[in-house]
Amino acid sequence: MKRFDLMTFRLKKVNNSLRNNIIIVGFATICQIQASFSQVTLDANGPGNTYELITNVFAPGNGFGAVEAPDLFHPWAAGGNKHIAEVYDNDLLRYVFEFYSHALLDNEPVDPTLTDRQRTEIKTYAPSPDNLKGTIGENIIYKWSFKLPIGFQPSSNFTHIHQIKAVDGDDSSPIFTLTPRLGTPNKLELIYVENATSGANKINIVNLLPFLGNWVDAEERINVSGNGFYSIVLKKRSDGTVLLSYTNNNIATIRPDNSFIRPKWGIYRSLNDINNLRDEAVRFSGFSIQEVAFLGTSQNNLEDRRISISNPVGDTMELSEAILKNYNKLQLFDVSGKKLIELNGLTAKIEVSNLKSGLYIIHFYNGEIKSESIKIIKK
Repeated sequence: MKRFDLMTFRLKKVNNSLRNNIIIVGFATICQIQASFSQVTLDANGPGNTYELITNVFAPGNGFGAVEAPDLFHPWAAGGNKHIAEVYDNDLLRYVFEFYSHALLDNEPVDPTLTDRQRTEIKTYAPSPDNLKGTIGENIIYKWSFKLPIGFQPSSNFTHIHQIKAVDGDDSSPIFTLTPRLGTPNKLELIYVENATSGANKINIVNLLPFLGNWVDAEERINVSGNGFYSIVLKKRSDGTVLLSYTNNNIATIRPDNSFIRPKWGIYRSLNDINNLRDEAVRFSGFSIQEVAFLGTSQNNLEDRRISISNPVGDTMELSEAILKNYNKLQLFDVSGKKLIELNGLTAKIEVSNLKSGLYIIHFYNGEIKSESIKIIKK
């Protein structure tokens, strides 16, 4: 073989080897990326070993550590009863988790010296695998379903049914909370606490009544950051009606000195208003925690949240089905900021014949919180 041909052969061999190595490394990288994003699910599978099942999913190898329940202190548990059971649900046609809270018997299992509150909750926490803890830069999707019973009685103080908690540093208050609240009528509040000094901000409030006796599907999306993304949608399982929806693409979802964030589900309520409380049994099903590369919005959520009004508008303004599903109030302003129309309770057609030709701004409300604003042009 000539010297030139020999060198060419060696170069080709080296190039082929490099190409093969690149392919192998590339494939390994893809596999590693795919393996790093996983989904963990928790479903009831029938009576027995319920606490073990929960902890084996949320914190394997830690006994009953993922459960916070007053079983050790409550005489009701002396006969072998547990504060979380697996029961068959006739609507979903499968086993679900049922969480029990007894107004006059239960106490605070995390700190039994506290007599002004009680809880039955499940959680991820420090011993949980890393893919169940939200750290800076991660994208997480939480999904679950729940059913509050007919007649569910919230406290005037707090009755948390879901929390996103911070861990280490500024962690005394949850960052996000779903809290039914006693009122006239009773409400469901989405509460945000940016830090220890900010106070609680009720970022969405809706009527509680549509939730009672119905299975509700929840989806919560979080980009963990000091200026992160947060969204939550609660839908009635039976017909897909959106009962609560909130999105913020510039919100602190972790505090500067926190190590990670984590979810909790169950019943955590104040006893300071015990005369207005009763024994409760709240059902949960289909818990899912998933880390993803990107927080895309699902097609269903896009359709549910997309609102528009055909312009220009004549004497009648027509509201889309998406608007009627998501919002219950509107205010209409002219360009100077003067409020001309306010409607509580929306219908498919709104009379606007008295408006002059020109540009107007409409604010839509979900509960008592302003959610979306759009512009219309009146002919």
